[in-house]
Order: sequence, then C-alpha cells, then structure tokens
Amino acid sequence: MIPQLGVGTYLIEPEHTERVVSEAFKAGYRHIDTASFYQNEPAVGAAVKNSGIARNEIFITTKLWNTDQTRGVAAFEESLDRLGLDRVDLFLIHWPQPVYGEALTAWRSLIEIAQSGRSTAIGVSNFEISDLQELIDETGVVPAVNQIELHPFHQRRELRAFCADHGIAVEAWGPLARGRTDLLERPEVTAAAQALGKSPAQIVLRWHVQQDRIIFPKTTRRERLIENAQLFDFELSIDQMAAIDALEEARNLGPDPRTDARR
Repeated sequence: MIPQLGVGTYLIEPEHTERVVSEAFKAGYRHIDTASFYQNEPAVGAAVKNSGIARNEIFITTKLWNTDQTRGVAAFEESLDRLGLDRVDLFLIHWPQPVYGEALTAWRSLIEIAQSGRSTAIGVSNFEISDLQELIDETGVVPAVNQIELHPFHQRRELRAFCADHGIAVEAWGPLARGRTDLLERPEVTAAAQALGKSPAQIVLRWHVQQDRIIFPKTTRRERLIENAQLFDFELSIDQMAAIDALEEARNLGPDPRTDARR
C-alpha cells in the first residue's frame, strides 16, 4: 500500500535533503520520493538510516533517469548503492522519451528488478496513454503507478480515466502548480479556505486527496511540512470540489512528456 501523502525532494539541494527528510519523518510522513536525477539519494538514505524507524514502515521511491534507459538494472543497482538500501518500495521510469524509443527496453529491465524482489513495485512517470499502452501490450505487465504533473490547472482527465480503467495509481507531482501561478489566490480556493479554517494550500491538497491521488508536495520548511500533513480532519463539499474542478485550463507548467528529450 502506497502512503497517500509523501514528501517530494526534487530541487532540494543534497546538503539540505537529510534535514528535510528527517523533519518529515518527525512530522509523521513515511513516503519519500527521490530520483537519481535529483542527486540527493545519499542524503535520503542517510535520513532513513538515522531515523530510528523500521525500514518496513518507510516507503521509498526512486527513478531511472533518461540516459540510463538501456542499462536499467545497472542504474538501479547504483541507486541502491547511493541510498544505502538493499531494496526500494517503488522504482519508476522517469520520462517516456518517445523520440528515443527506449522506454520498452527500460520497462523490461524494471520487470526483471521486480522479479528479483529488490523493488516491491514498479511504475512510470510522465507517461501518456500511448506510452502506457505500449508497455502493457508488449509485456502484459501493467505499471503500478503513473506519476504525472497534475493540479487544478492541468487535470489530465482522459489520462486519469485510462489509469483508473487499468488499475494504475496516479501520483501527482506539482500538486500546488509548483508555486508558479495564482492558484492559491483564486476565489474558488480562498473561499473554501475561509469557510473551513484551512490554508489555501491545504484546500488544494485536500482536493487531490478526495480524488484518491497520491501526493507529495515539496517544501524545505518544517512548518509547511506540518501544515501539508493536516489534510485528514476536514472534507470539501461537492460544490467546493466542483469549483476547483472548474479551474481546468489544460495548462502544464513542466516539460511536455510527448516531446521532452533531456539527456
């Protein structure tokens, strides 16, 4: 079972990562999301080691970077070494990169890793419907997770429906629109915050929670870690949910998975 609320570590500098993850553990978080590309796996591993929490109570996700898609097993072992762990709970292909056509090769490597028991589950990140369909058609193995950019301005309804139909859990990265928009100032959000006595960020995160998404908002501030975890003692009404749903603009703020080819 993947904990619904976690902590993302993208763009947290390695020298700050161990502190942030340790504070997250103290605040009750048990799901940490990292990646080889983030260059902070060693710090995540150190926080796990020094936490005093049993390993089976912590859920660790890491990801296979684009340049490693043809050497998935070796790259995975390097991630384990950096983390200082003998297994992870979830291993993802970071981007589909259709221009290179290597994702299927990578997926076959992930299947091998899962069969070895060194990753409890395997999945993908930023995959479109066609990318997912290829993996399923060619291997018969359905990803456990698709981690995608998802927030009120970019709701990915068709992709979410495909994932639901195939039993693929959806994880939302950038759940607060990456702090690059006026999302938290929109009246649909602020009115709910005022009515419920919560912050605008809590309202948006609760909107995700009520749609059964897995979320891991990123922050380096202890008070925000605590605030972001306080999502389970209130509920948005049908009208409040619908008002936020209506903010859809099909506006992505990150790279386009159909064309992104970072190497």
